Amino acid sequence: MSSEIYSHLYEQILAQGALDMYTESIYMKKNRPAYKITVLCNEDDLEKFTKMLLIETSTFGVRYNKLQRKMLDRKFEKISTKYGDIQIKLGYLNGKLIKVTPEYEHCKIIANRENIPLIKVFQEINYLIAEKFFKNY
Repeated sequence: MSSEIYSHLYEQILAQGALDMYTESIYMKKNRPAYKITVLCNEDDLEKFTKMLLIETSTFGVRYNKLQRKMLDRKFEKISTKYGDIQIKLGYLNGKLIKVTPEYEHCKIIANRENIPLIKVFQEINYLIAEKFFKNY
């Protein structure tokens, strides 16, 4: 299958509500190189994404598994920066704050608007996060 198909498929699958999609380079029977496509979705969407994979790719079959997921409790806030307010995600385990990360899309907008590297935006915001939330660690 042409590699351009994967990019198109990724966009389509995410637009249709998949939680995520990724590919892995693997070897199939007779030692043939291939890509394994994994789509993470809600159980109610299984048929929709199975149909998409069968129609949009060269595959003749789809295997699926039911997975379980554990997540941190999440909360969203805004943090004030020299670029304006940025949304951040806070992750809690058993009521204790253990992670804080800036939202990628907000950082990307700033990097493009200010014409600066995205990594610089992340570094500056992560510094503010460390000062505000983890100063006493």
